Amino acid sequence: MQPVRYSINITLDGCCDHEAMVPDAELHRHATNLLAQADALIFGRTIYEMMESAWRPLAAGVEPRPDWVLDWMMPFAHTIDAARKYVVSDTLDRVDWNSEIIRGDRLEETVRHLRQQDGKGLFVGGLRLPLALAQLGLIDEYEFVVHPRIAGHGPTLFAGLAKHVDLKLVDRHEFSGGAVALRYEPRR
Repeated sequence: MQPVRYSINITLDGCCDHEAMVPDAELHRHATNLLAQADALIFGRTIYEMMESAWRPLAAGVEPRPDWVLDWMMPFAHTIDAARKYVVSDTLDRVDWNSEIIRGDRLEETVRHLRQQDGKGLFVGGLRLPLALAQLGLIDEYEFVVHPRIAGHGPTLFAGLAKHVDLKLVDRHEFSGGAVALRYEPRR
């Protein structure tokens, strides 16, 4: 059975808005390594479209590069570009970018089937999809990369979770810029 892993960047006050984070080379290497350890990525429509619009052109070598792109971001672009992806959506008619659609009414069945396959694991991104998977008990590992910033705004994690999920800390890593990655597994 391959595990389903969820990792997200958050501020100290729980904001998950990607624009509230301060990216650096070390954090990008960490994220690249997480994606490389997965056999496939599972995204909701919003995160899929956001990632595709940002990283796909970079991996294809678009010139000139946008001002926000630094050389140390390119390994992430190539890793996410090459990854197999599943997109959970009831509104998209088609996807490409090494992707396949999972309809919402088949989410639990499909993820349970994918977990049963041999492999390194599955990586989940976003906010709403992980909420649904947490409620179904289908996340095997949670990682919160906590940034030393108070955003004061933005979306937060697991808003509307029907019942609590008890976790046990299994790893902790401090980054030189002050962020801390906290990795947890559910207490079962």
